[in-house]
Amino acid sequence: MTDLDEYGRPEPPVNGDELASMLGFLDYQRATFAWKCRGLDAEGFNTKVAASSMTLGGMMKHLALVEEGWFSETLHGRERGAPWSEVDWKADRDWEWHTAPDDSPEELLAQWERSLEIARAGVAEALEGGGLDQLAERKWSDGRAPSLRWIILHMIEEYARHNGHADLIREAVDGETGE
Repeated sequence: MTDLDEYGRPEPPVNGDELASMLGFLDYQRATFAWKCRGLDAEGFNTKVAASSMTLGGMMKHLALVEEGWFSETLHGRERGAPWSEVDWKADRDWEWHTAPDDSPEELLAQWERSLEIARAGVAEALEGGGLDQLAERKWSDGRAPSLRWIILHMIEEYARHNGHADLIREAVDGETGE
């Protein structure tokens, strides 16, 4: 059983092996982001801080995109599903950020949660096939392919960076703070 902290986040294992530690920290970062968005209405999801155009809603839609992007498209070479497949990415590289205000908090949360399911299934499939050393199906332009290990570590970094942004935005919305 996983211990939860006072914010409902699963504590990463203190003495886990490499895989358990990495997935534990990724789930902790995901739960931190969920906590920063919990209980907010559309106004809260669309709040901006200072000169930044970032919002929690845009961040949630962005994180949904990158979860599926890394753990489905890149890792397993799958095509994008809706809504990502319907976007003209050349016309708007930041579509997910720009269109988030058109979605309700419930729609954004549902999309993010679907993306987490897809990501977790992609990780499980890769672990059955080749473990942390499994290389992604889609290679980078220089011919290299990241391993599952690299992708998980990158996603921990992605969430940690955006959780710092989310901290600032949430504090501006209602004063809620916490690590």
